[in-house]
This record gives sequence, C-alpha cells and structure tokens, in this order.
Amino acid sequence: MCGLLLINKPEGLTSFSAANKIRKISGERRVGHTGTLDPMATGVLPVLLGRATKLSDYLLKADKCYDARVRLGVTTDTLDITGKVLSSKKVDVKNDEVDAALKHFTGKIKQVPPMFSAIKRDGVRLYRLAREGKQVEIPEREIEVFSIERKSDIDESFEFCISCRVSKGTYIRSLVRDIGEYLGTGAVLTALTRTKTAGFSIENCVSLENLNSENIKDYILPAGDAVKDFPAVTVTPAQAFRFSNGGALDLTRLPKKNFADGDIVRVCFGKDFLGLAGVCGGELKCKCLINPVERM
Repeated sequence: MCGLLLINKPEGLTSFSAANKIRKISGERRVGHTGTLDPMATGVLPVLLGRATKLSDYLLKADKCYDARVRLGVTTDTLDITGKVLSSKKVDVKNDEVDAALKHFTGKIKQVPPMFSAIKRDGVRLYRLAREGKQVEIPEREIEVFSIERKSDIDESFEFCISCRVSKGTYIRSLVRDIGEYLGTGAVLTALTRTKTAGFSIENCVSLENLNSENIKDYILPAGDAVKDFPAVTVTPAQAFRFSNGGALDLTRLPKKNFADGDIVRVCFGKDFLGLAGVCGGELKCKCLINPVERM
C-alpha cells in the first residue's frame, strides 16, 4: 500500500498514536505522519504509507494554517491550558491592543520553542526532560508569521480567537506565550486546529473513526499528490528507466528546462509519478524514488 492519507486528528490523541492506528487498519508497516500535532490539537494530519514515507521531509517544509484560541492572564509550564499554572494576572486589555500585538508578531521573527516539545537535546526529547523537572537552554530560531488576525472579541473569560499562516518550525504555543508577554498579561493556548498544510485543507480530511480495513483504500491518495505543489517534468520511457535506476537526467534533453540549481522537481512518466529530483549542474538527480519503472 502506497500513498497519502489525510486525517482530521481528534483531540486527546498524539500524532504517533494516530499513525499507529492507521498502521493497524491498513496492515502497512511503513506509516509516518508529517508535522506533529499536540494531543490537545485537532486538524489536518497528512499520513504517508509505504514507499510514500520517503516524501515526509518535503511535507514537513510546508507552510501551515491554524485557528487558535488564546486566554490572557495565565501562564503554564506547557504554554497551554493543560499545564501547571505558573502565574495569574488581572487583565485589562482591549481588542485594539490585541490587534497591535498581532501586527507586532507578523513577519520574520525569532522564537524559542516550548520546553514541552518533541525537539531533541543530546538525543533526548525536551518533553522528557521537562517531565523530569529539568530545564535546558533552548536556542531561538527564526520563523515567519505570514499572516495573523483576531477572529473574535475578547470575551468575559479573557479569551479570543486568532487565525494564522506560519512557516515550518513555528510553535503556536510559543507564539501565544510571546503575545501574552508583549501585552503584559501572560497568555496560554486553550484550543488549536490546523486548518491547512501542504495545500490540503481540513475539508479534504477523513475522521479516524470513519476508517476501517474495508474502506481505507477509498481515502488513500496517490503519492504524487503529497508533493503536488512542486513543478513537474515529463520524461520519455528511456529517461524513466534511467531515473528509476538512479541515473541523472540531462536538462537539455527535457521539455521543460527553466529550472535553477537547488529546485526540487516531480519526475513523471505519463500519468505516473516516479519520484523527486534535485536540479544540480544542468542535471536532474534523483532525491527519492517512489514508483520505479522497468525497461519496456
């Protein structure tokens, strides 16, 4: 079994557990999710099966869209409502002040990931260290907030909703923490839904509870759909065979030649997606092979 499955991950389930459920339903040993969602988060979780798992790194690089709910006046150790409360403050913040704060965090910014995260430090996940009561210095990273806006007024619980589109590596919990610090009140995340990633929206997803061993194939998309936003090139039978055996393809012998070094390209033979190639020195060099062809 090979392809892409778009799951609407339910609340309370880890991304790993969701992928494991798909492994059991499909009977496919090679199953991997792309882009971890916290247990409290819901929404778009792309899952790759079989040879398509080779495409995982390319989906992880995609921009992502989220709807989030923020509560002012509280901070926790996990940066969300599930954690241990560290502080509480009185809130006297207006909607326009929130809007100004959101504008401040638009664009390329530096961000420190949460201690409760799957990032590894010396081979150990940070959340494991955090659960042991250990604190380590986490280097900040550059991320980009392409857009962020308030979607509701501040309510009586000092909560409001935001919608944002961000680059890979962005932690919404950290973004909410930083917004709270900017406003001087502190803030935590109380709900999170990933609405879009890699060109797929939540409307494209299926609920785990609706999947079973008899219908799962109906929801599996072709592996090439996972990287549909990459430019494509169509090759001849001889070129398809060469590519399938790891050979590089001369760009001057391909119909589309306006690629630059470093570009990633989908290599197709007719309607079949063979794999991904990287442009280097006037050639297409195989990055990952998904559907090899035999000599015809």
